[in-house]
Amino acid sequence: MAIFRKTLDKLKAGLGKTRQTFVSSLRSVLSGKQLDDALISEIEKRLIESDVGVSATRKLIDGIKADYKAGTLTKGEDVIEYLKTELKSMWPEQDRTLNTTDTKPMVILMTGVNGVGKTTSISKLCKQLTGEGKTVLLGACDTFRAGAVRQLEIWGERLGVEVVKGQQGGDPAAVAFDACRAAVARGVDVLILDTAGRLHTQAGLMDQLSKIRRVIDKQIPGGPHETLLVLDATSGQNALRQAEEFNSAAGVTGIFLSKLDGTARGGIVVAIRDATMIPVKFIGLGETPDDVELFDPERFVEAMFAID
Repeated sequence: MAIFRKTLDKLKAGLGKTRQTFVSSLRSVLSGKQLDDALISEIEKRLIESDVGVSATRKLIDGIKADYKAGTLTKGEDVIEYLKTELKSMWPEQDRTLNTTDTKPMVILMTGVNGVGKTTSISKLCKQLTGEGKTVLLGACDTFRAGAVRQLEIWGERLGVEVVKGQQGGDPAAVAFDACRAAVARGVDVLILDTAGRLHTQAGLMDQLSKIRRVIDKQIPGGPHETLLVLDATSGQNALRQAEEFNSAAGVTGIFLSKLDGTARGGIVVAIRDATMIPVKFIGLGETPDDVELFDPERFVEAMFAID
């Protein structure tokens, strides 16, 4: 689904903190050096510090060591190109797009803990979809948090998109039911459902999420077609743990990684992919509805390693 602008300059700006903190320091360490065991250990340290993750780092370092021993990787500068090639190869082609359906509406269920930028991420998806001529309906299934419905309504008003809502403290599954019925009746292309922020340890809320999924599937067979987990990139390894926990409980199909412009540890994208195999499908690079990109690993890696 070609709905997201892919601007390298925008990615470079959004990944500025990661590039300045991790990549620039790595380049300075490697510049003019011959590869040896001590330098490889330093590379390993820098990768872990950037939240690439222990498992992914180990795989990358094992590859560097193997090429070093084989004599095919000898210069520090060559490690940068090695890392770029290996990182780009981690994502298969099918990871890069929204799941599609032959019938309308396509249903996207948004999940995540409080404070990750879920509602703002919804606005970004909504803006891009409507910008491509798609008709969108929003369902305010977060009846738990005070002000959540109004926050979604404000975005709906700004973007010219209607919001189906219920009563504060009401049954979120009932809102999902009404939203599904409305989406079918109006013939909209996409239905996006907001849900309450929850932790995997909150059994009641996790059961509630399962109920919402059952209601969606009954009203729109095969739905939700996407269950997107919104993660805050600035939370580092906490984001990785949330991905693992939500995947087991909610059948996550993709990740929207928000606030990537606010962290120096953009390597979390790699850690999530390596540890969970859940594709990162979208990245948030700012506060406005336009600040979103469809995740493209090649462009992402090029932007992260770009020379300012």
